[in-house]
Amino acid sequence: MKAGIVGLPNVGKSTLFNCLSNAKAQSANFPFCTIEPNLGVVNVPDSRLEKLEELVNPQRVLPATVEIVDIAGLVRGASKGEGLGNQFLGNIRECNAIMHVLRCFDNDNIVHVDGSVDPIRDKETIDIELQLKDLETVEKRLEKVKRAAKTGNKEAQKEQATLEKFKNSLEQGISARAVEVSEDEEELMKGFQLLTAKPILYVCNVDEASAKSGNAYVEKVREAVKDEDAEIIVLAVGTEADIAELEDYDERQMFLEDIGLEEPGVSRLIRAAYKLLNLQTYFTAGEKEVRAWTIKIGSTAPQAAGVIHTDFEKGFIRAEVIKYDDYVTYGTETKVKEAGKLSIEGKTYVVDDGDVMHFLFNV
Repeated sequence: MKAGIVGLPNVGKSTLFNCLSNAKAQSANFPFCTIEPNLGVVNVPDSRLEKLEELVNPQRVLPATVEIVDIAGLVRGASKGEGLGNQFLGNIRECNAIMHVLRCFDNDNIVHVDGSVDPIRDKETIDIELQLKDLETVEKRLEKVKRAAKTGNKEAQKEQATLEKFKNSLEQGISARAVEVSEDEEELMKGFQLLTAKPILYVCNVDEASAKSGNAYVEKVREAVKDEDAEIIVLAVGTEADIAELEDYDERQMFLEDIGLEEPGVSRLIRAAYKLLNLQTYFTAGEKEVRAWTIKIGSTAPQAAGVIHTDFEKGFIRAEVIKYDDYVTYGTETKVKEAGKLSIEGKTYVVDDGDVMHFLFNV
């Protein structure tokens, strides 16, 4: 599961990626600096993992991770292959969610590809390119489906109606994620692989003074996306880069306090990306290892076991489950058991975020 960072050239994508990841994407003050998509595997900050480490004192601790892709800047005409358009759009298609960086700061020393700062215009530039590409995808698919629909094929007729619904919306400049759909239409939509159907998070890149509460540019973005199923995060990317360079924890905390933040903004961003990808965490806790495991929201106990090893899912017998809060309250697995707070769950159990689990299996 990957989240892709997109935006116009020079809005702070690569600097943000560098903050998020140990991989150092080249970042410079000119467009097309990032030509190949850079992939970073990023740890998901989780205070619950730290608490479990404190209680269990294991030999090692492994956090959950999320993959972030830095995709080169899109420009007008990308849908027709302008710039490195086709390659960029292909990279977006391979991602499961989009983090769209919008420049929401003034700085005469950093060139804007369109000559002035306007996050709404920038958003529309990229929206239009993605919508045009989706329209092309929908029209091609419609051509094929119409032939089958004419023969009376009921499934083809359903698909045709759904495609025409998206075609009409895209022609009006409405992204697929903003179209109201039934459960059946939503299922069909997954097969279309539309770029504008992907869940999206808008990252408003602001100056340091606006890091805590945003600015007028951010308010314009909030207004522009209010009808979309989208979240907004305000981040001073340049400042985050400065924080990331500080080796000492206390120095980082002092820096954060000075600008009125409790934690680095990138920590909030990583958690938001994790949620955007429809992911959650469960834990295993023992003397050798305390570990956060990543699963899709709604996963059953056998599916969660399968993330550790496919044999665990195939031979699943049952799961022993402790709620995170109970683990913290009682302090040890033994005391949890004595309090009757450990539950035995079967194949239909849907895992809750934060469950501490132990699996029994037989292969």
